[in-house]
Amino acid sequence: MTETRRRKPIDNWHGLYIGPGESCDVQLPVSESYSGLTLNIPIHIRRAPVDGPVVFITAALHGDEINGTGAIRQIIQDDALPLERGSLMLVPVLNLLGFDRHSRYLPDRRDLNRSFPGGANGTLASRMAHTIVDEIVSRCDFGIDLHTAAVRRTNFPSVRADLSDPQISRMAEAFGSEVIINGRGPNKSLRREACAAGCPTVVMEGGEVWKVEPGIVETAVRGIGNVLRELGMIGGKSDRPAYQLKIESTKWVRAEMGGFLRFHFSPGDIIEKGQPLATNTTLLGRHRSVLTAPFDSVVIGMTTLPAISPGEPVCHLGRLPKGTKPADLLRIRARKAGLDERVVDELSTNVLVVEHTPEDEG
Repeated sequence: MTETRRRKPIDNWHGLYIGPGESCDVQLPVSESYSGLTLNIPIHIRRAPVDGPVVFITAALHGDEINGTGAIRQIIQDDALPLERGSLMLVPVLNLLGFDRHSRYLPDRRDLNRSFPGGANGTLASRMAHTIVDEIVSRCDFGIDLHTAAVRRTNFPSVRADLSDPQISRMAEAFGSEVIINGRGPNKSLRREACAAGCPTVVMEGGEVWKVEPGIVETAVRGIGNVLRELGMIGGKSDRPAYQLKIESTKWVRAEMGGFLRFHFSPGDIIEKGQPLATNTTLLGRHRSVLTAPFDSVVIGMTTLPAISPGEPVCHLGRLPKGTKPADLLRIRARKAGLDERVVDELSTNVLVVEHTPEDEG
């Protein structure tokens, strides 16, 4: 099992001893600046009085995706998850060079999350990835990596996980998101390579770049707490959703022509096949076309930019599992006014959503 695999000790950080029940801020050198100064990733290590699983929680692997940074800072500052067993490695910003430039990428335009496991003598991205694997992943039994949508998009909170692995599936379900997307993850991504190295890892996606959104932060903190409870690291009762959708296939609906969109959906909405998604109009508001849902689905994410050209993505749909009826999910949501439902409402304020009317048909 993963918990018993041979790993680097968490209590010894390059000669600094961190005892049971202690917490410590440490620095991880990952590169040097153009002026030759050492660039350090700040890390908070927290140990419980009793040994147990070691979990890394990371954010801003893409330097502009800082919702997770806000969640990890909240955990550190508020001591919101008091450990009873095991240890945490809390890393608010992994891609420090991208973060300093408000950029997804490193200065050489490489994507750090497509560079794992890296190598000691490769590119800047490869060297940083190698250090992260060697100093963070190798010390841990489990991992949670926090992301957002890419620029000019927003995502409803969802977990990405390889459900064929029982330990990863256990973590994904415990996190407590309404939506779990099954898959191993992109080649050379941190999640995929950490899992391959024997450290079961899941990703949470939620919200937008350049923002710390309260509902997304609360969702992340809740999910992290749920996973730690599942692993026996903290006490209390887990907060689970009324339902979970395990999504096996997704599709980006793309614009067929240029124009200015009138959205008829929000992130997290439950959509029936054939339901209007957006009306494409001219700049003067004249009808051009209507995009409709190709199958019963949940809206995983969407563009926040209504100006569109042919082929550009409009919304990311997850196909509902076989036998799942949209009307049933909508009834459940109507009965439960919880965090997930609030996040749907909050994310919809970032785009102008209007009801589809006969006028939209042209």
